Amino acid sequence: MAADTHIWREKAQYFDFQGHQIAYWTSENTSARPLLLVHGYPTCAWDWTSVWDRLAAHHHLIACDMLGFGLSDKPSGGYSIHKQVDIQEALLAHLAITEFDALVHDYGVSVGQELLARQQEGSSAQGLGKIVFLNGGIFPDQHRPVTMQKIGVSPFGFLLGLLINRERFGKSFSHVFGPNTKPGAQELDAFWGFISANAGNRIMHKLLHYIADRRRHKERWEAALVGAETKIGLINGALDPVSGRHAYDKWREVVPGARHHLLPTIGHYPQVEAPEEVAAKALEWLQP
Repeated sequence: MAADTHIWREKAQYFDFQGHQIAYWTSENTSARPLLLVHGYPTCAWDWTSVWDRLAAHHHLIACDMLGFGLSDKPSGGYSIHKQVDIQEALLAHLAITEFDALVHDYGVSVGQELLARQQEGSSAQGLGKIVFLNGGIFPDQHRPVTMQKIGVSPFGFLLGLLINRERFGKSFSHVFGPNTKPGAQELDAFWGFISANAGNRIMHKLLHYIADRRRHKERWEAALVGAETKIGLINGALDPVSGRHAYDKWREVVPGARHHLLPTIGHYPQVEAPEEVAAKALEWLQP
């Protein structure tokens, strides 16, 4: 990771969303075109630190820890992709941003798809431009959950919060990375530090609501991709066991006119595992 976690925490700003404190970060290049960064599960905005400086040289970056993640509040319930999208839109409004592009990963791909759907329906997100997707469950039928996720969505999901610790998290989390790009102990400590902040590890199963959301909104969210085919792209780590090459192939089938870029040796976290290539490709696609 590129940033020191203590410095990252100190730079956090907060805004109120329906009585909850949401942590967010922005880059200093406020005159550049805004780029919204949306993180995945079970991590947080700190995922973007390896590409932050490269992207910030060309864009005004905005990233928050969504509700239940990282340094943001972690209530006992009330999680849905729709609420997380409402938070992203509230943050943009808070910053008086009306025109923006987006870079989304994992859990965040559903946020991106809902933004596209709202834009196409004319309900909101009218200023959304291009979206670059990274590995995630864009197509529910291609999503292959890890053991931790299977437990979390089962009737015994509450056990996930009781059983998960730094060691178990490290083993499960490392499994989704490429064989030569796995996180070291220090990186895993950092990831776990944000996940477990404010006892966040106790609600990890509740955040898995997104899996049901994806099934429920499958047709609408996939239609949103087709409707935005000319302004979206996918950068995919091929060795990701959750949403790797199989999901990339599905992307090319569903939206053949959309951009695509495969990283043959990379896993589920392209922005962490191959930051230079991901930033370069994203910046290329986001050019006016």
